[in-house]
Amino acid sequence: MITVIANLKGGSGKSTVAFNLAVWLETNQRSVVGYDLDPQCTLSDLAMLRSEIGNKPDLEIHSMRAVLRDHLLSHGDMEVLVDVGAANMAAMKEAITAADRILVPVPPSQADVWATQRFLHIIGPDTSAMRVNQNQQMVAFVNRADKHKSIRETHETEAALRMLPGIDTVLPQRLRLRTGYRRSLSEGMTVFEMWPNSKAAEEFRAFAAALYPDISEIPAKITMSELA
Repeated sequence: MITVIANLKGGSGKSTVAFNLAVWLETNQRSVVGYDLDPQCTLSDLAMLRSEIGNKPDLEIHSMRAVLRDHLLSHGDMEVLVDVGAANMAAMKEAITAADRILVPVPPSQADVWATQRFLHIIGPDTSAMRVNQNQQMVAFVNRADKHKSIRETHETEAALRMLPGIDTVLPQRLRLRTGYRRSLSEGMTVFEMWPNSKAAEEFRAFAAALYPDISEIPAKITMSELA
């Protein structure tokens, strides 16, 4: 399956989600290839850091300024993850024509809802006729949600996403704004590797399982820091 992780606005957490998803898939015995089409190359940098530190599994990430659709379609049964944003609009549109699924992370704000609406408008008419999979799914979710459930913006953003034409599914699984994501990335690790029993790890595993319901997750190993 080809999953393109995209949105117009920077800072929506695309690379963090792509990195954690790639490792989660590899950890659960799925072969993964990633494409980093963002000029910032965050996903590529994370994979390089992970390799330099010696964390396993390794990630195969291709860092490209442009993408040929045939590259994305050449991986057979492998899981393909594409991290791309508006800074590389041409590559984003081309990647979307090859995608089976577009995953849209949306932080909880009205500005991000507006950006998502514009994103849907841009890619709809521009890519629909060229898509390889006419059953392509558009999946949105609230990323960097407020940790306090009583804060309205998170609920309002999710409700607004459900009303946007062009979105097929809004996941009820949210990823909250937690420092664990930043701290784990600095070590070339995912949040569920560094703190397997943390709330962030629990949230991410539920999120990943919703995206890949056919995967039987291998139980996480408990680290010494978790036992301390």
